[in-house]
Amino acid sequence: MSACIVGWSHSRFGKLDGETVEDLVCKVAREALADAGIAAGEVDSIYVGTFNAGMERQEFISSLALQADPDLRFVPATRVENACATGSAAIHQGLNAIAARRARFVLVIGVEKMTGISTQEVGNCLIKASYLPEDGEEPAGFAGVFGRIASRYFQAHGDQSDALARIAAKNHRNGAANPLAHMQKDFGFEFCRQVSERNPLVAGPLKRTDCSLVSDGAAALVLADTDTALSMKKAIAFRARVQVNDYLPMSKRDILAFEGPARAWARALDSSRLTLDDLDLVETHDCFTIAELIEYEAMGLTPRGQGARAILEGWTEKDGRLPVNPSGGLKAKGHPVGATGVSMHVLSAMQLSGTAGGIQVPGARLAGVFNMGGAAVANYVSILEPLR
Repeated sequence: MSACIVGWSHSRFGKLDGETVEDLVCKVAREALADAGIAAGEVDSIYVGTFNAGMERQEFISSLALQADPDLRFVPATRVENACATGSAAIHQGLNAIAARRARFVLVIGVEKMTGISTQEVGNCLIKASYLPEDGEEPAGFAGVFGRIASRYFQAHGDQSDALARIAAKNHRNGAANPLAHMQKDFGFEFCRQVSERNPLVAGPLKRTDCSLVSDGAAALVLADTDTALSMKKAIAFRARVQVNDYLPMSKRDILAFEGPARAWARALDSSRLTLDDLDLVETHDCFTIAELIEYEAMGLTPRGQGARAILEGWTEKDGRLPVNPSGGLKAKGHPVGATGVSMHVLSAMQLSGTAGGIQVPGARLAGVFNMGGAAVANYVSILEPLR
């Protein structure tokens, strides 16, 4: 049984000092149910995605969702975690519950509270999503992991600093039009390209503008089976949804090939009977600009080693051949880890329902979502379209 997104909610991302994890969970849960037009008592199952890894003392978060409404009491609620792909993993659990006919309505929430600890402490938590025997002592944390990937890519394919700066500038320009984004400022290419006091090198060739933001935030969506969704006021269908996992150690694979993402994209396009040219936009996992660059190749937009063409020739700009991250992406919108995958699906659903406001891609009818956990380890691709 296939399923649809029939309601959603999205907090602003950023440093949300006045809001706890509980506040965020309850707020987006209530708003998503209201947006779907269903009562809390109709929810059959709840999945809450949060990575945490020590960023918040409150680890047991799933049942906090029940506090959004008394009628959610006694509804099964489960925490889901799969590194930076936690949000998409939670969605997949909801889709599985509907496919198994164990639920008609599922509430999925993604949430993270990251700014209550220091940047160094956040890095210590996030590095747990790498292979610790190889990466556990990396002083720059996950930025160091992707700094090494960027250095290897530069060695193999030449200096890509212009391309990375173009990606950063594009996503910041898009984020400036997104009222939900953490960073709503257009920095321009020159600022992103130059090393400066405000834009220092962080790891390898990666500068501060090449790295996603430490953010708080939450997003939620309501899933329903297709038969039920036909009677709802709006419904965004999953034309494809694929998960592919790869080895955790980078030493066991060609990290520049992004084989897991490439397989996930190939399977999703094959099962949906589409080509990349059929898509109107993609929300992709730009935890670092080098990731977006290699993801151009993994999705099949360019051959291996030629990802720079897609950005330097304007293909992935909002008015280009395939707009990538019209929301601003993780780079500008922010990356509250557990919320990210749910956010990507919510913002894509908004695009397909024509309600994305200043970030709207005109006439969007097919959207791709790629959410990645670790360095191309847990890979999720969804292809979404309006049900009617």
